[in-house]
Amino acid sequence: METMELAKKICKAADDKKAVNILTMDMRGLMFSTDYFVICSAPTATQARAIADSIEEELDAENIHFSHKEGYNEGEWILLDYGDVVAHIFKNENREYYALEKLWGDAKITSYEG
Repeated sequence: METMELAKKICKAADDKKAVNILTMDMRGLMFSTDYFVICSAPTATQARAIADSIEEELDAENIHFSHKEGYNEGEWILLDYGDVVAHIFKNENREYYALEKLWGDAKITSYEG
């Protein structure tokens, strides 16, 4: 599967659970370990976990499995590492605090329009 197609599937699964401010960051040329970040937000830790569950279930159904998951229990910043694509699911205030969009300001950003 193409990496951009994988990123779009992650965006759709997040959107299905009402994630907000979903975007894709093109990390090619900026990082060696991944091609895209998918970033989204949720108002609560419960919703952040529901978004992570949706992504995991959608991709598992296509036999695509993450290699690493962090932050699920806390639900403040959940990371799902699919190798070439990494999903970051933040509670709203943590997304503002960590500001990955600013940290990686050279990355091309594409908003998801579901």
